[in-house]
Amino acid sequence: MSTANAYLRVAGIDVDVVYKHIKNMHIAVYPPLGRVRVAAPERLDDDAIRLAIVQRLPWIKRQREQLRSAVRQSEREMITGESHYVWGQRYRLQSILAPGRIRFETSGSKLVMHAPEDSPAETRRDALDKWYRRALKSELPDLLEKWEPVIGRKAAKWSVRRMKTKWGSCNRESAHVWFNAELAKKHPNCLEYIVVHEMTHLLERNHNERFTELMDGFLPDWRARRDELNAAPLADENWGSKPA
Repeated sequence: MSTANAYLRVAGIDVDVVYKHIKNMHIAVYPPLGRVRVAAPERLDDDAIRLAIVQRLPWIKRQREQLRSAVRQSEREMITGESHYVWGQRYRLQSILAPGRIRFETSGSKLVMHAPEDSPAETRRDALDKWYRRALKSELPDLLEKWEPVIGRKAAKWSVRRMKTKWGSCNRESAHVWFNAELAKKHPNCLEYIVVHEMTHLLERNHNERFTELMDGFLPDWRARRDELNAAPLADENWGSKPA
């Protein structure tokens, strides 16, 4: 049974640490982003865990790179029948030939794409990328307005971009927060978790005990939301646009 949880950052890699009543340490790398998790005996301190992680860094980096490569192998052809996710729900793409600009809408279980017959797949993927970004940008203002007074800090600026290995990031000095465009595919609870997570970094830079305590106070179910967010590959059902 787990007795405690902590965060460490080693060589630029965020590490989840779970202390257990076990004899030996176990290090694992999980999809989709290569999240590193350490199950550690209760007797070990942070320095001992850091040393073990440093010793295994070459293996950890290889595992992370393999995961990132694997989840991006499939490129969407943007044809009828493909699966795409919008706010955590799975939709089947329905292509309707129509002149003019490419546009998207959800209808029942369908993601309807209106596109010219001669539009190439790359152009359609780019149009879907922009559609996801607009959807995400429409949700963020209300979430930030909700959480800024709770956390006691304001995001001076926020942006949406494609990220290879993170769902969000934060510059504590400038209070600039970035959100991964892929979040538009995930359940809204996951987006809220990332908002709270990155805003909390305005109070605490590191994934340490204080950060964990702050997150527990702001969003008690944040671990469940994090696990839901990481349950599927980052680029699962990807539309194939190049990473930013």
